[in-house]
Amino acid sequence: MATSTWSVDPTHSEVQFKVKHLMITNVTGNFNEFNATATTEGDDFATAQLQFSAPIESISTNNAQRDGHLKSGDFFDAAAHPELTFKSTKVEKVDDETFNVYGDFTIKGITKEAKLNVELGGITKDPYGNTKAGLTISGKINRNDYGLTWNAALETGGVMVSEDVRLNAEIQLVKQEA
Repeated sequence: MATSTWSVDPTHSEVQFKVKHLMITNVTGNFNEFNATATTEGDDFATAQLQFSAPIESISTNNAQRDGHLKSGDFFDAAAHPELTFKSTKVEKVDDETFNVYGDFTIKGITKEAKLNVELGGITKDPYGNTKAGLTISGKINRNDYGLTWNAALETGGVMVSEDVRLNAEIQLVKQEA
């Protein structure tokens, strides 16, 4: 079976994260720029090798002051560590549309194994004849594992920013012609 290469369609994709603030609500952020690729045997995503990267400078939470703080040494340290990356190491097929994807997630120069849940929405041709695949990706990481340890204790107990970060992405891939 021939190897297929897929690249992200950025106009039909998004990468978001959510973090609890004051332990009562979630703040949502995204990366305005990112790259994702997949290599599969034919169109079989159970054989996928996935790679993802995002420049830290493209982070956005719709608040310039908070975005600046996230890019600082308190969090991502964008000057010293300009991007985060994920590279898959193993794919477990749960069923025809669902996969557990394990891989090396690197943030702030620290690499840890992470597990992502991936749902294959389908594979189809667009009106221009391009073969496209849709992936819904979710997961959770502990930001402290990656050196993102800034926090503040609250007068009422608890902390300002939760340790858990929920990851959510809608990725549309375009199959590249051989």
